[in-house]
Amino acid sequence: MQKRIKTFLPLLAAVCACLLPLFAPSCANTTQAPSGGKKDTIPPLIIDIRPLPGTIGVPLSGATFTFTFNEYVTIKTPANIFLSPPQQRPPKSRMRGKSITVSFEEPLQPNTTYTLSFTDAIADANEGNMFPGYTYVFSTGEQIDSMMLTGTVVDCNTLSPVKGATVLLHKDHADSAVLLHRPYAAVKTDDWGFFALPFIQDTSYRIYAIRDANNDNIYDPETETIAFIDSLVRPVMVANDTVPEMLKYDMTDTLRCQARRSEYELKLFREKPTKQYIVNKVRTAERSAYLTFMAPGAWIDSLWIRGFRADQVISQFNILQDSLELWINSRRAAPDTMRIYVNYRKTDSLGRLVPTQEIVRLAMPNDKRTYSKSTRRNIKHEDTTCVYSFKAAAETVEQNGFELEFRNPIITEHFDSVDFRVINTRQRESKAEFTVEQDSLNLRRYILRPKDKMMPGFQYSMKLPYRAFRDINGFWSDSTVVKVSLPTDETLSVLELELTGVDRKLIVDLLGEKRDKVLRSYVVDQNGTLRFPYLKAGRYSIRFTEDGNRNSIVDTGSLLERRQPEKVVFLKVAGQDYLSIPASTELVQTVDLSTIFQEP
Repeated sequence: MQKRIKTFLPLLAAVCACLLPLFAPSCANTTQAPSGGKKDTIPPLIIDIRPLPGTIGVPLSGATFTFTFNEYVTIKTPANIFLSPPQQRPPKSRMRGKSITVSFEEPLQPNTTYTLSFTDAIADANEGNMFPGYTYVFSTGEQIDSMMLTGTVVDCNTLSPVKGATVLLHKDHADSAVLLHRPYAAVKTDDWGFFALPFIQDTSYRIYAIRDANNDNIYDPETETIAFIDSLVRPVMVANDTVPEMLKYDMTDTLRCQARRSEYELKLFREKPTKQYIVNKVRTAERSAYLTFMAPGAWIDSLWIRGFRADQVISQFNILQDSLELWINSRRAAPDTMRIYVNYRKTDSLGRLVPTQEIVRLAMPNDKRTYSKSTRRNIKHEDTTCVYSFKAAAETVEQNGFELEFRNPIITEHFDSVDFRVINTRQRESKAEFTVEQDSLNLRRYILRPKDKMMPGFQYSMKLPYRAFRDINGFWSDSTVVKVSLPTDETLSVLELELTGVDRKLIVDLLGEKRDKVLRSYVVDQNGTLRFPYLKAGRYSIRFTEDGNRNSIVDTGSLLERRQPEKVVFLKVAGQDYLSIPASTELVQTVDLSTIFQEP
């Protein structure tokens, strides 16, 4: 035992020596910073640990561990003092002078190697400099397990690192284990989404990552996201306190953080719910309502509204088939309570889909009733009009056209009365032709597109005349005019993507550098050129999503079906994850999709 303790004695000195060069030198004051002196920027350091790291034979009950720092510290986030294997209750910590004492409210397991991690948990008491972290190891048995696993957790859509995800290691190879039991080992990811699971046994594991909302180290598919590796994993790296993967770095030290070896990449996704039932129902107006189902792919055998014929009910599912909109197309007065009879397949207590009839009763709120006596004096113009939105954006009108969307389905339309005019650069006006396309996913939305190629410097004007459309309420539309011209700013740039090797259906998205918003999008299944005009100077990301089931949407994964989310790849140019587009430039980028989707 003494030999084992001596093996870990150099750890403390090594930790201090490795951490000090990572931060700018200055003098840390353990009491109060002197007035007018330099600000303390050095984080606290551990100067003593009792018992020593690597202690074996730790008692199962009553064990305490004391960590003494070189200055007064405070516990910023107690939940980040993390024990692995985790217990039902988190470790208990208390301050005493410059020391933190950690104890446990449950007995430890026999013959088990434990790690106690401090990441984003502790800061100095004066300036709030965060302690970079430390992993302490001890065992209740006669030896310390010596193997380790490393990896990175990223978001499946942006491939951005996920901080604070919980990585779970299970010896039980059944996928249900992550739903039912706490893991054999666990750890939190750092700012770079990186994790190291040290001091584990040399055996095969299932590895998962979750966003653990309730900190119970068990996956809850209703509220949490998950990632998993398809195959079993077995550690090949040996845990050592001097290897880069075990050291704790300043998270702004890009070179050191990225140099760490990451063996596995886990992509977090949100599963589609599997239990099917009506989860929400809303009366949106006198003649409209919607139903929301818990899981996609709702299976409805029949549906009717009491007092109305089947041909008087208009219905529309969204693309995932988990939200159903309903409208009554009748001049008959709407009932005070709309009774919707839904025969559908509902999940029973055994998890089976069984035929069920559910009667949904939706009362009409007074503020939604147009002609109630109490609200008649407050009727607005839009309450007696066929309401719609009509818009066109200069930067995207060539791709998206003029977008027309009605609040309610229309029963009468006169698109032939729409007046489309073009004024050229000589101010000569002429009548132009356009096409009308109804959105296949939204029966209330239409796209109006000019037949001829749109030209820079030309003004395009589309007028919807009065009473061109009538909705299910019997209301006629007002007139409006939308005018648009292509941008003429000479500093705007054009990006053209020449796609080759396209052997599958792909969703191609142009995003900003932060990847938080889709600016333009295409769906392709063959070679060709995609044009992105009118771009401001800046950095952009190009995302390719493999549309495996060819439904033109990004599908998520499934744990129990062992299906990963649809694969996402970002275009890399000169080793960078973004395209830098200068002002006033026409940039042509060739992309060979046959290589970009190859496994690394």
